[in-house]
Amino acid sequence: MPDNFLPSRHGFTFDNVWPAQPAVVVPTPFGDVPFGKANGGLCGGMVFAALDYWNAGRQPPASRPPLGTPLYSFIVRRLLESWRLPGGVAKYYEWMGMPDTDAPTFQLFGRPLLTRRGIAYRTVSGEWPSIRTELDRGSPVPLGVITVSSRQPKDLALNHQVLAYAYTTNGNAVSVRVYDPNRGKRDDIAITFEAGAKTFTHNLGIGGRAVRGFFRTGYRAQRLPSGG
Repeated sequence: MPDNFLPSRHGFTFDNVWPAQPAVVVPTPFGDVPFGKANGGLCGGMVFAALDYWNAGRQPPASRPPLGTPLYSFIVRRLLESWRLPGGVAKYYEWMGMPDTDAPTFQLFGRPLLTRRGIAYRTVSGEWPSIRTELDRGSPVPLGVITVSSRQPKDLALNHQVLAYAYTTNGNAVSVRVYDPNRGKRDDIAITFEAGAKTFTHNLGIGGRAVRGFFRTGYRAQRLPSGG
């Protein structure tokens, strides 16, 4: 097992800013969505690639790769794989449309009989336990982060991906430490919530958007690019 992941040691030295044109247009069940523009970036590809280098026991390259180079193509490919088409992108779309908190869907005599669980409950009660288990084993976990409430497929690109590598607790508060490609090699980036949370606090580099919830994304290590 490599040393414990730490952004200052194992993250890319360059941040998630790329040329204005889309790196890739992803065909989804809801229409084509462009990814990789400067405002959207290649966060999922950088997260998966950084984890690939960590699993291989190697430092990621220090220089931002130009378009068309093996490392750039590798990050773009890992971006596509991070979305796990088609089911993965459908999960982002489903979670974008969830309410923030639980909402009754059927009532009898004014009492709720059926409740639609909100994104906060699904994150804290549904996703977090398995994420915590992996972190306790020393395994970093890629996370899909929902930042918008929308039914517009084009808004899929406004969501984000980070890499959880540790957590701390203080009473009921949990602070999930993450590698955020938008923040470079900083070790002080985290998403924080409390048991029974309805909201999350964070210092991710997502332009002031809220974190509505997050879930674990499927990851499999891949061979590093030639010359990388």
